[in-house]
Amino acid sequence: METDTMTLQRFVLRDQRKHPTATGDLTNLLTSLLTAIKAISSAVRKAGIVRLTGLAGKQNIQGEDVKKLDIISNEYMINMLESSYTTCAMISEENDELIKVAPSKQGKYIVTFDPLDGSSNIDCLASIGTIFGIYKRQSDSPISMADFLQSGRNMVAAGYALY
Repeated sequence: METDTMTLQRFVLRDQRKHPTATGDLTNLLTSLLTAIKAISSAVRKAGIVRLTGLAGKQNIQGEDVKKLDIISNEYMINMLESSYTTCAMISEENDELIKVAPSKQGKYIVTFDPLDGSSNIDCLASIGTIFGIYKRQSDSPISMADFLQSGRNMVAAGYALY
């Protein structure tokens, strides 16, 4: 049995060493995302026991009914990204507006995410997950939606966590 397990955090830290000019900001950002993903995974596993299934009584920007797990997952993502000091703004499928990080906590990355992709499938036990994309902010002007309108070639990292 293999005991030398390659975790995501271990992989990211090892890969960072290959880039002598790396500041560690992306590593910190990915670690913060990983923490949010672990918290969401825990909430998904316990959803039936702690009554997190069902509707929250509102709709998201796409007109879809928001589930209780959508709200909790969104809060985990926002809180972890804001507290990472690596992100300056975010866009979530669950929010109507972009989310700006307080100037004292801002970093150089912008993050797009759907905190609980496929949440309409929660009640029928189909696959759900978290999807995210990370870009480096390209300008010093005030943060706006224009910061997010970048080519996919500018994407620094992306991922999908399957629960």
